[in-house]
Amino acid sequence: MITKTIEIQEITVDELADKVADKLLNKIKHYLDDLESNESDIYLTRQETASFLKINLTTLWNWTNNGKIKSYGITIEDITTNRK
Repeated sequence: MITKTIEIQEITVDELADKVADKLLNKIKHYLDDLESNESDIYLTRQETASFLKINLTTLWNWTNNGKIKSYGITIEDITTNRK
């Protein structure tokens, strides 16, 4: 096993904690902003979803019925309306 040691000088524990907290908070805010934007929505077909998750369609159906995965019915009208 490889171990690494980091030596930090000229900073207090509280200052280091504040810097780490600030960076983490910025990352979380950016992540949440991405989740809220409509541009990050990706829709997959049932087959694409099963392939992505490396499961079969029966498992996907079971997961959907058990509430593990949320599914949405999208019609051609939905797709063409959103393109305008």
